[in-house]
Amino acid sequence: MTQPREPRLLPWSGPEGKPCYLITDDDGGPVSRLADTTESTQLGMGLELLAHARCLLPDTPHGELRYLAERLAECLADVLRVAESRGRRLEAFDSAS
Repeated sequence: MTQPREPRLLPWSGPEGKPCYLITDDDGGPVSRLADTTESTQLGMGLELLAHARCLLPDTPHGELRYLAERLAECLADVLRVAESRGRRLEAFDSAS
């Protein structure tokens, strides 16, 4: 008998901001692939926004700084969710080995 898999934390939240999880036996299913693509997109957007922020910060007016800070906070939340999800999957993989 195989050990049940740890639910995967998905890279998006539900309507009320609660975390979403995927329970599956198939790593290559359509929702898993969508989650992989979404994680990759979120990380890429975070990198682009960070580069943009580094260029803007020295001379940016206060109103634009607030907007930039809000976008950076959103990207940080996405990246932390991706890191948590991947960390959980690594732990599950290590314990199964």
